[in-house]
Amino acid sequence: MCFHPALPAALPMGEGVCSLAWPAPRSGSRAAGVRGGPRSWPAPPHVTRSDMVSPPPGAEVAAARLCFGPGLRPLMSSQGHPGPPGNSGPGEGEGEGEGGEARKLQGGRVARGKRRKGKGKGKAGAGQGGRGSGAEGKPGLQKAKEAAGLGAEAGARAGPGEEGEGGGSVEEGARRIVLGDEGSAGAGKEARGRGAGKKEEWRVRPGRREDARPGRAQGRGGQAWGCIAGAGAAGVAMAVAAEEEAAAREPAGRPAAGPALLRLPEELLLLICSYLDMRALGRLAQVCRWLRRFTSCDLLWRRIARASLNSGFTRLGTDLMASVPVKERVKVSQNWRLGRCREGILLKWRCSQMPWMQLEGDSLYISQANFILAYQFRPDGASLNRRPLGVFAGHDEDVCHFVLANSHIISAGGDGKIGVHKIHSTFTVKYSAHEQEVNCVDCRGGIIVSGSRDRTAKVWPLASGRLGQCLHTIQTEDRVWSIAISPVLSSFVTGTACCGHFSPLRIWDLNSGQLMMHLGSDFPPGAGVLDVMYESPSTLLSCGYDTYVRYWDLRASVRKCVMEWEEPHDSTLYCLQTDGNHLLATGSSYYGVVRLWDRRQRACLHAFPLTSTPLSSPVYCLRFTTKHLYAALSYNLHVLDFQNP
Repeated sequence: MCFHPALPAALPMGEGVCSLAWPAPRSGSRAAGVRGGPRSWPAPPHVTRSDMVSPPPGAEVAAARLCFGPGLRPLMSSQGHPGPPGNSGPGEGEGEGEGGEARKLQGGRVARGKRRKGKGKGKAGAGQGGRGSGAEGKPGLQKAKEAAGLGAEAGARAGPGEEGEGGGSVEEGARRIVLGDEGSAGAGKEARGRGAGKKEEWRVRPGRREDARPGRAQGRGGQAWGCIAGAGAAGVAMAVAAEEEAAAREPAGRPAAGPALLRLPEELLLLICSYLDMRALGRLAQVCRWLRRFTSCDLLWRRIARASLNSGFTRLGTDLMASVPVKERVKVSQNWRLGRCREGILLKWRCSQMPWMQLEGDSLYISQANFILAYQFRPDGASLNRRPLGVFAGHDEDVCHFVLANSHIISAGGDGKIGVHKIHSTFTVKYSAHEQEVNCVDCRGGIIVSGSRDRTAKVWPLASGRLGQCLHTIQTEDRVWSIAISPVLSSFVTGTACCGHFSPLRIWDLNSGQLMMHLGSDFPPGAGVLDVMYESPSTLLSCGYDTYVRYWDLRASVRKCVMEWEEPHDSTLYCLQTDGNHLLATGSSYYGVVRLWDRRQRACLHAFPLTSTPLSSPVYCLRFTTKHLYAALSYNLHVLDFQNP
């Protein structure tokens, strides 16, 4: 029995190793199977003659590849022993290939019979390495080419011999049959192996010609070897396909070879990339997949985002949009800086209004006449569902102002009443608060403060059992246009019409109602404050009739603001909004002009006129997110989309 040197001496069947057929006798012996010979080669004691099945061509090579991988290519000599390819001399009549039994025909009569009865019908098996005659090998070449073209492997019957060629090898036969064009599938090989048992074929035996179907044992053996070879090639193909699919699904890993930069520890590479600007990080992300994923780290973009406009970071570094990747927010912030946006109209109404607006999550609340309507944004954020989620009523006149706090809507009406509405229920309470219209209201920590045209400001509890009970009444001696509670709930600020001989900005103690301080000393008469907001417990912003936006820092000075921005066209500023960091937006009184300011510079950054001359309207209220800006005018609710300009 002959094996490749790498094969073990004996392995049982069914464990990934194929049993090889009992070898044929040497060509010089009379027991080679010539008709009339007195002797025949004895079978091993444990194998009957009917069990001695010759494997189909190329099966042994496929089995060896299945057992030990595609790298194994055993070379068998003409004697069946390991040796270099084509080492059988011209005088030796038979070469035993690893694909199956083939014997050198002795005598001219047999060779002439082969040529006469069927060219190419001689069994030049796959991997048959002995030197044969040109007449015998030529049909085999034609079959080998056909098998290679169809991608046939172990189950095909093709010969590698070539007419007039001196030497073939087992390795060449194995490559042509097992590898083929690498386009064959195991199912095709198995089908051909089964088909071989159904077709009549010319089988040439030494000394006689036999026209018969293969025996039962031979047919079973051929199918078995064909299945093994097909399984081997199919298994290799499936393994390669699975490996490629896994590599495609697996996230890109760090390149094994490349510049020394890629081989640095990630901590050191992170430190180096932290010195890059936005443009350099974007170019670095185009090098490879691993760097693209690495440069998308929020830690690298956080420093850039804090220096950008409206990126979701406050001045103290608090991230207000933690669910959105920082890199995406930086991309959108460039549109705010460059003024790239797309304008649209969300709502229209027939008669002139003075609407107020608030945002909460994916909902928008807007006042129209004496109602407050709640709408839900569509996923793009630039459009609304036309059907409102809820309608909150209760005032006899227009709603002047409202805020959202603790799942409640606290509204101030022109009828002098304050309304308290629960957002997720129909609970509504209204009570008389002032003698004239209530211009402004704010609510924090269960405390409501209101300001009225009747020159008073009042403090109210939000507790359900104490609604309508006034805690403090402050005489402001001027009409109150705006009001805001400090984030630490220790004080509140009022903005008045500036018709007296005192500052329009004053801070009051929330617990006692006593005056704490005046802000500013150089306000001209009539410089009323229409909007005021706290940015932190010690800083606040104000705007109004004097066409200025002022930034106050209580730690620095209470007599003079630390920064101010003037409206270029001397228009009254009705409202303002800030991102808590660098961006500031204001609404003007003429032509619906919305202005964007970078607080690090004095000049206006961009201006967006939202109405034409016939429909000139103030911007009564504006709000923005990191992607959109919403402005409420007399007849329309406008949106500026900075995400998809």
